[in-house]
Amino acid sequence: MMAPASQPAAHILVVDDHPDIRQSLAAYLTRQGMAVTTAADAGEAGALLARHRFDLIVLDVMMPGEDGLSLCRRIVGTIATPVILLTAMHTSADKVAGLESGADDYIVKPFDPPELVARIHSVLRRWRRTSEAAPPAADAVGRYAFDDWVLDIERHELADRCGRVVALSTAEYRLLRVLVEHPGTVLSRDRLLDLIGSGDALTFDRSIDSQVSRLRKKLEPDPRHPGLLKTVWGNGYLFAAAVTSLAAQRTLAPS
Repeated sequence: MMAPASQPAAHILVVDDHPDIRQSLAAYLTRQGMAVTTAADAGEAGALLARHRFDLIVLDVMMPGEDGLSLCRRIVGTIATPVILLTAMHTSADKVAGLESGADDYIVKPFDPPELVARIHSVLRRWRRTSEAAPPAADAVGRYAFDDWVLDIERHELADRCGRVVALSTAEYRLLRVLVEHPGTVLSRDRLLDLIGSGDALTFDRSIDSQVSRLRKKLEPDPRHPGLLKTVWGNGYLFAAAVTSLAAQRTLAPS
């Protein structure tokens, strides 16, 4: 499956400590029309990420030194680059751990290379769809204030009332923006995926649940008893806060 002619070749960073896997993946992805750079561990990957921009990172979980989950958390907290995890672990708990790290997809070893290529294209389509989406209405560009927080749309930053910035992964930012734009509305998981732009068939199971859990830990005084981001059992999630659009100086009150 070759990359579409209308798109430049995607630049993929493959991070795996096994040279045979690393080299065979690089060769296969190159044959599929991608540009590929490889790294043997987190340190080498970090050095490459500091110097180059990649479209997507294929990241092994089990590596000596810093493991893939830790590196993934650092990546999503600092740069807007999607990550697909490779792992020999396949339990539900392992998948949840991958989601909690901020990864965009998860594939279990051994796998067929065509499946990885399909997932790469799937993740890249979602990211391109989001980046190419029409700009928001003029009165939505600016900042949203809710409770003790301010979400800056232009900077993709969440800060408390004292101006202290809380790091958000790209996935967390997208979800939070959808929530603050729909206060007081019960949104199902499918509806949230549609609004975020991640409604692809290969999207992780429970990905929304995982991102909600991570947002609660950052927003709520007691994440076990959330007051802002509530679960409506059997229906989805409710953002229970009055939201003020500071650009337009109007309040979006929950119904």
